[in-house]
Amino acid sequence: MFPNSKASELLTILATIDPVSQAAGTVTTGWINVANHHALVAVIQTGALGTSATLDAKLQQAMDSSGTSAKDITGKALTQIVKATGDNKQALINVKPEELDTVNGFGFVRLSLTVGVAASLASAQVLGVNPRFAPADASNQAAVVQIL
Repeated sequence: MFPNSKASELLTILATIDPVSQAAGTVTTGWINVANHHALVAVIQTGALGTSATLDAKLQQAMDSSGTSAKDITGKALTQIVKATGDNKQALINVKPEELDTVNGFGFVRLSLTVGVAASLASAQVLGVNPRFAPADASNQAAVVQIL
């Protein structure tokens, strides 16, 4: 599409759930404004899952960065990842701004990860794809410390 562009000019790291042994429970990213990118993709990664552990992930939408009227985005939840087949796996959830309930004012998304039963190694990133205003790397979250 843009053969002379660097990948980092087309992708933005908008939010992360940093690698950790996540206790059973739910962790979420902050709310992300979808207006600046043509698409978003959540990248979910597992390491070693705990005994009988499960991992669920979904995208949610809200009206603002405070999470007003938060609700799930239809069709944007993974099939549950289980210990028996889920160690060291990756999963992707794609979403475009037009898939949100924009008619009712929803324009923000966040990723929600839920670990069930036992602590498990997991991480995730939400990437902005194809910025409306290039380069995308100008919108990276503050934790991005180097771009080569």
